[in-house]
Amino acid sequence: MYVLGFLLVLGPLVTLHELGHYLVGRWFGVQAEAFSVGFGKELMGFTDRRGTRWKLSALPLGGYVQFRGDMNPASVPDPHAPVEEGSFQAAALWKRALIVAAGPVTNLLLAIAIFAGFFAIIGKPVIVGEEDSRTIGAFAEGSVAQAAGMQIGDVIVEIDGQAIRDFTDLKTRVALHPGKRMVFTVRRDGREIDLVLTTARSQRRDEFGNVSTEGLIGIAPADGRYEIEKVSVLEAIPLGVQQSWDITAMMITGIRQIVTGERSVKELGGPLKIAKYSGEQLSLGAAAFIHFAALISLNLAFINFLPIPALDGGHLMFYAAEAIRRKPVGPQATEWAYRTGIALVLMLMAVVTVNDIISLPIFGS
Repeated sequence: MYVLGFLLVLGPLVTLHELGHYLVGRWFGVQAEAFSVGFGKELMGFTDRRGTRWKLSALPLGGYVQFRGDMNPASVPDPHAPVEEGSFQAAALWKRALIVAAGPVTNLLLAIAIFAGFFAIIGKPVIVGEEDSRTIGAFAEGSVAQAAGMQIGDVIVEIDGQAIRDFTDLKTRVALHPGKRMVFTVRRDGREIDLVLTTARSQRRDEFGNVSTEGLIGIAPADGRYEIEKVSVLEAIPLGVQQSWDITAMMITGIRQIVTGERSVKELGGPLKIAKYSGEQLSLGAAAFIHFAALISLNLAFINFLPIPALDGGHLMFYAAEAIRRKPVGPQATEWAYRTGIALVLMLMAVVTVNDIISLPIFGS
């Protein structure tokens, strides 16, 4: 299930990502020399009438489109290649930027489409009830909220100055910040009061034994139950966009917490963990697996937009510099930047792979 799930997730997502690059490049008249699903040695392939080599390669951890004028599959420009018609470097700056952006944008649009599809088919959950779902109805034993001075009947309206929509929004924001000092604004008897507390750290284990750390404050809502409200396809699209944005914001928060030390780098996962989760979600059925694929597609879009040389965001960073300077960055600076970027990507791959291996059951995890 792990192998099958991994191939069914990463294969189509990588292919669609690279297809985005390829189709926009073809639209602008740029010649693609190779389109590969996977890296390394070619296992099988064919050359089409346009001269593009379509191939399946041995290492199924990504893929690439190599355009004419690229020095390697990372799309590093070849300083010795002639700038001729049909080459990537001969295309106008805005065309190169759109070709590069097309890959992660394709992954982003796919995630939005999947989320919107779920809303259109199932509907959107809406909290209903006589009481505001932000109203505190009960405290758990050892509640940090109660210890901080919250009372039953208080309505939580803000966290760190940001408005709370409903109890789900409240729960999500707290869960993202285990062990963090936060300011809660509550409405009590018509007055707003600021209460400071530090969220509790909780270890949650799912049905497959995967452990995640989340924040808790130990409250339950006074009322508010979910009902499913049917929505049209057009209404589902902005809901899909909103969900994609919310998940992206959570990813940004998670990365910032790892950088600042609020979360352990051990929480980062790589290909082995993706394979594990893919197999687990596949075992739960098509809906769970498709939803997981949307999450991975969103992750691919986010990662590729990071301004790291050798990733799509790094290329866009160079194009932005070229637009400002009105001339390309020098070949020596470009080469060293890409070498550094590739080194960073390889270091990250090494870290997440070690994390994945240590988390395997044979190591007692």
